[in-house]
Amino acid sequence: MLGGRAVRNCPEWTLGEIVRTYGALFRQRRVTPLLCSNIVGRLPEGMGPLVVALFLRAQGFEYGAVGVLAALYGIAAAVGTPVLGRCVDLYGQVRVLAVAALGSTAGFLSLAGTSGDEVLRAGVSIVLAGLCTPPLEPCLRSLWPDVLPRRLVQTAYALDATLQELVFIAGPLAVVLAVQWSGPVGGLVATGALGLLGTAVFLTSPPVRRWRAEPREADWAGPLRSAKLRTVLLSLLFAGGTIGILNISVIAYAEARGAAALSGIVLGLNAGGALIGGLVYGSRSRPGSAERQLRVLMLALAAGYVPLAFAPSPVLLVPFAVLAGVPLAPALAAAFVLVGRSAPAGTSTEAFAWVVTIFMTGNALGSTAAGFLLEHGGPAAAFAAMPVCGLLGFGVRVFADRREGAVESGEPAA
Repeated sequence: MLGGRAVRNCPEWTLGEIVRTYGALFRQRRVTPLLCSNIVGRLPEGMGPLVVALFLRAQGFEYGAVGVLAALYGIAAAVGTPVLGRCVDLYGQVRVLAVAALGSTAGFLSLAGTSGDEVLRAGVSIVLAGLCTPPLEPCLRSLWPDVLPRRLVQTAYALDATLQELVFIAGPLAVVLAVQWSGPVGGLVATGALGLLGTAVFLTSPPVRRWRAEPREADWAGPLRSAKLRTVLLSLLFAGGTIGILNISVIAYAEARGAAALSGIVLGLNAGGALIGGLVYGSRSRPGSAERQLRVLMLALAAGYVPLAFAPSPVLLVPFAVLAGVPLAPALAAAFVLVGRSAPAGTSTEAFAWVVTIFMTGNALGSTAAGFLLEHGGPAAAFAAMPVCGLLGFGVRVFADRREGAVESGEPAA
């Protein structure tokens, strides 16, 4: 009886711990408006690729052109994020975010006025919208150490990594609603308007207006001159790769079983697992260094994909997808802590911006690899690549931690 009662009380204790921790976070004066406005301003990141593709098809563009032009949006955003991050470190958040939001909105509005025979204008508009995507995500992460007590910073990082999933869940849903209400043109207008609105509200917050980066050394490499940061980014490249492989592999798996809707269910549940993992991880401080935590979480990420490597039946695939998602948000949160600590003075925003770019790059490379594996080895080969990719990220952490330990102890690095 005593053992059974302890088991029954364990989830209640965990839930209570989560409520207390996040209650303490949200009682901080600026947290709610900063988070809400930031998430709204980031919705175009989840809306952009879909609404651009829907608009181009409505204008009569062929699928080949749609694929290339839609990819331009993601490429431009990946390139622009660290550039704008460096500008924030140099000139502050207000000016850079305001100009970027206006530029991105102008790109969406320009695309909305494009006809089916204006390929060049469509491409330029899409690049402008992506390149000027406001770096709200890295800006918020740079703010947390100034806004929160030290004990709550890791919780904020975990919540930020968790809520990131909402952008890619709510964004496509918002596109569907906007397109049904006012067509693809209205969807583009809504995408630009939401980004502009969220950014404008974010800029009204006093911590945003007060924020200034520390003085920095003049160095073209910026935060990338930090060896520790480079190894964190490399491990996140492989973490992003697992998501890219999963996205494409699940689509092929669902098609092979004649259940196209299954892909959306599995990916949604995988994101749900990340939500759960992030909330639980951020609810308590954990023993050990951030380096050790990230190493363990990267191993957990790889292990979580092992059941999927066998391409199980749909009945098993669903719970396994949830399980595979659980370590993702905690791993990102631990990485954010390391990024904040390892970025050289005056480069924190650019450092967090590189996290976004590297993760997107890993996602794209994973998708490409999955396509090749599906063509030459089938779904089984693609599913098996997920734990392998995760293990490579874990290997990077093991090598980096041993090397840093050797350097700190005065031994020659291997």
